[in-house]
Amino acid sequence: MSDTPTLPDRLSTDPRSPFHDAALLQRGVGIRFNGAEKTNVEEYCVSEGWVRVAVGKTLDRKGNPLTIKLQGTVEPYLRDPA
Repeated sequence: MSDTPTLPDRLSTDPRSPFHDAALLQRGVGIRFNGAEKTNVEEYCVSEGWVRVAVGKTLDRKGNPLTIKLQGTVEPYLRDPA
C-alpha cells in the first residue's frame, strides 16, 4: 500500500487512451473498489471516485468491451512491488 502515491490518478487498459501506461500495467495494478477486490476494471479515476468495469463478454459495435461506470472509493495498488 505504500506504492499508492506513485500510481497515477487515472489509468486505462485501452492502448488508445491518453491514460494508458503499458509498463505500469505489466507490473500489475490491483484495484480495491468500496473495499472489494475488482479484477475486471478497464479504467479508474481516484480523484473523481469511479471505475469502468467490463459487462460480461459483451462488445460494442467497434469491438471494444462494453463497460459500465461505477461510483465509489477507488484504491489502486501494485500487485508486484519489485
